[in-house]
Amino acid sequence: MNKVLSGMRPTGRLHLGHYFGALKNWVELQNKFNNQCYYMIADWHALTTEYDNVDRINENTLEMLADWISIGIDPKKSIIFKQSEVPLHSELFLILTMITPLNWLYRCPTYKEQIKEIKNKNLKNFGFLGYPILMSADILLYRANIVPVGKDQLAHLEFTREIVRRFNSFYGKMFDEPIGQITKYAKIPGIDGRKMSKSYNNSILLGEDIDVLNYKVKNMFTDPLKIRKTDKGHFSNCVVFAFLKAFDENCENLQKNCENGTISCMQCKKQLMEIISEFIKPLNKKRIYLLKNKSYLNEILKEGCQKAAIIATETIKDVRNAIKL
Repeated sequence: MNKVLSGMRPTGRLHLGHYFGALKNWVELQNKFNNQCYYMIADWHALTTEYDNVDRINENTLEMLADWISIGIDPKKSIIFKQSEVPLHSELFLILTMITPLNWLYRCPTYKEQIKEIKNKNLKNFGFLGYPILMSADILLYRANIVPVGKDQLAHLEFTREIVRRFNSFYGKMFDEPIGQITKYAKIPGIDGRKMSKSYNNSILLGEDIDVLNYKVKNMFTDPLKIRKTDKGHFSNCVVFAFLKAFDENCENLQKNCENGTISCMQCKKQLMEIISEFIKPLNKKRIYLLKNKSYLNEILKEGCQKAAIIATETIKDVRNAIKL
């Protein structure tokens, strides 16, 4: 039986990058693997980098859950839970640390990259170094064999596969090696052309105010060589076109008009405003309703944690037997 595991850290508002990079795929998976998708609010993972900024974790958790449900994650089809409410994650994490060589952690590309790039925070803590082991514990605790990930997470997934091979070689075959599923949807940039990120302040939120949305679209980067409407455009260098293509893969006519100089950048922006506005308005309405009913959101997490704990308990029992504890 196929099982799916994925999660997000509650470190702030979700944006369109999260939707195209993960959530759209999650909805399709839940419809394909009914009641076999485990979607986790990874609050312990949030502490690996936000250990000194915990005031909003609970608020971020409910806001993120509201976003998930607004875009189609269905608690009747998926198991939605909070990582810290299933303490057996920490037990399996501890067990896996016993068999994980330190050099595996130090060679992790994400670790080396973020240690080098993030200068305003001390990330020389074991929680951050051990992030891939905790991710492995998350996956293996539910015997997940399908893990939807971005390309930047493939190294972590291969790390999990290495841990599986090592565990099985020591204690007998227990876990299958999980398979990564890369989203098939376009990766969209931020409004300034860089990676869409809250830290860059270049994102469009899933619950964006429409006036703010229009302002952001107006200020999007376009082709610097297309100054006048009649100038031939180079759509591959245009942020606006990247967004339009993400929402509509069949936009050849727009591409031709851009290349032929028969449409202006402002016309493209107006079209994009209408498309994103139509997409966001119902999400925003539902999101506001859900956040006014936080007891409902908490009940979803409670029920999801209870379901997750049943599977987690079975796995830990098998692991304890395997390691003779």
